[in-house]
Amino acid sequence: MQTHITPQLLATAAGREADAILRACVHCGFCTATCPTYQLLGDELDGPRGRIYQIMQVLEGQTPTRITQGHLDRCLTCRSCETTCPSGVRYARLADIGRHLVAEQVARPWSERLLRSTLVRVAAHPGRLGALLRLGRLVRPLLPAALAAKVPRRRPAGAWPAPRGRRRVLVLEGCVQSVTTPLTNAATARILDALGVDLIRSPQAGCCGALAYHLDAQREGLSAMRRNIDAWWPQLEAGCEAILITASACATTVKEYGELLRDDPVYAPRAARVAALARDPAEWLAQADLSVLGAPGHGRRVAFHTPCSLQHGQQIRGTVESILTRLGFELTQVPDAHLCCGSAGTYSLTQPTIAAALRANKLAALQSGAPELIATANIGCQLHLEGVSQVPVVHWLELLDPVLPRRDTRP
Repeated sequence: MQTHITPQLLATAAGREADAILRACVHCGFCTATCPTYQLLGDELDGPRGRIYQIMQVLEGQTPTRITQGHLDRCLTCRSCETTCPSGVRYARLADIGRHLVAEQVARPWSERLLRSTLVRVAAHPGRLGALLRLGRLVRPLLPAALAAKVPRRRPAGAWPAPRGRRRVLVLEGCVQSVTTPLTNAATARILDALGVDLIRSPQAGCCGALAYHLDAQREGLSAMRRNIDAWWPQLEAGCEAILITASACATTVKEYGELLRDDPVYAPRAARVAALARDPAEWLAQADLSVLGAPGHGRRVAFHTPCSLQHGQQIRGTVESILTRLGFELTQVPDAHLCCGSAGTYSLTQPTIAAALRANKLAALQSGAPELIATANIGCQLHLEGVSQVPVVHWLELLDPVLPRRDTRP
């Protein structure tokens, strides 16, 4: 794609990066065919190719409007277009740059600013979110059905095995997941304990930084990334082998720390090392001898929802399914498994109408094979789907939990 980006922007690292990304695009439109919002809305400007043109116009000096901002906001950043693209266009990074430029020039209505600010100030902080969640559970019976569905029920985490001086890996407990579904990381700790590995918590670490970074608060997002690096560094220096991130969206972000902080003279080297050590649990467990876990599946029918952050962000496909099959689960067919469920981080809150339509389509696909359970790999997808699902929705790692037979997996 030929570009004419303004000299002022070409003098910046972001401008040069955007120019390189744009020049890789060949206008083929393959991305449009796999874009969830284009399929739903039928508007070229709500597909990757249309958004690329809008971002290019802003980079070339055209003044963006609220209409431009709206089309970029409606992008899920699911990265399905990146998987489809034959030219390797790094669309998600271009979208980050474009949204930031537009946010600097277009003022949002007060209602949008309030929602985004609240999400950054509350959802990214486990202590604040936990207090709000406890209140929500108390008044849940009094809430309208749509709002009550967004309040997750309490799931006891159970015991976290004490470290026993063996191989060690770190875990990101995160923000939303640590408060809403602490069972996920506790189950992972028990699985690794059975495999002879200690899963180490780092209380100083928190949100991966993605929540703020993608809500017009890039400075806050980068600060969260630096805080996590500082929290993990002593353990990494002491010999921890990897950092496991059980929320696939967070794993995608941590794997990009090196890129996001590459211009930071203090943190760039450590960020690159952290990114290199970041692992999705599926990558770790796929290489392990799981015979000690037995066959927890017992032929149970499970529909696996592959989050976009797993299959498009991390490019991990079929790995979780292979592990579940090895352990005796029967996986049902899921049509259009490449499409987003509509969660997309905070998208279900900032774009509720589109998110609800995508969720309805996804649940119809997941339930078409009559599964007993729906399993996924990301907290956002899990909460989004279980809000209205007639089939229990769990994190796939809960299915491997050695204490699963004594634990109720229903939400």
